[in-house]
Amino acid sequence: MSKELSILAVTAASIGFLHTLLGPDHYVPFIALARARRWSVARTAIITLLCGIGHVGSSVVLGLVGIAMGIAVSHLEVTESFRGNIAAWLLTGFGLAYLVWGIRRAYRNKPHRHLHSHDSGESHAHEHTHDGAHAHPSEQPGRKNLTPWVLFLVFVFGPCEPLIPVLMYPAATESIWGVVLVAGLFSAVTIGTMLTLVLLASSGLMLLPTGRLERFSHALAGAAVLGCGLAIHLGL
Repeated sequence: MSKELSILAVTAASIGFLHTLLGPDHYVPFIALARARRWSVARTAIITLLCGIGHVGSSVVLGLVGIAMGIAVSHLEVTESFRGNIAAWLLTGFGLAYLVWGIRRAYRNKPHRHLHSHDSGESHAHEHTHDGAHAHPSEQPGRKNLTPWVLFLVFVFGPCEPLIPVLMYPAATESIWGVVLVAGLFSAVTIGTMLTLVLLASSGLMLLPTGRLERFSHALAGAAVLGCGLAIHLGL
């Protein structure tokens, strides 16, 4: 391995870690939704993994096509920017819709009291919610849960901005195996960082008592996803 390729390999791993860590949209949606929808550890890991593969895979494929066809890197950057805008709008729209639904669900499930009378003349008040009666359609038996598919779509459109211009095209001057190496390292570190952050944070949140905030969990999850989408629009 040449010195240049070694430097690119280290850079690929470093950028993969930093761009994931500094981009909350890579992990906050999974953490928030896993808590609200009570996903198991295995389900959370699988959804995060598949979205991560879609995220890096789409950029890798685009970069390989660009290199094979001799497309100027500036043209691919325009395409990546366009894809990024679509992903940002999808994430923002999904977050807003989920927030509205979460608020509506929380309002419907406000605890209330019923007075029960018995033949003996005694009576008592019973406080409860109708959480089960107003379950989200995607959570009802026989209905498909669309949330993971929406997340997957968002992440497929979401580009890995530094991958093509900073790593893949420079590696192509060395060899095709150099391209495979840097793309593979970047992908592995990016997905690994996503999984680590999501699983650690999700496990920690499950241990925290939520009390009366529990009925607002979906609304809070929607707000978190919406915040990530707006942060992308604002370039934060």
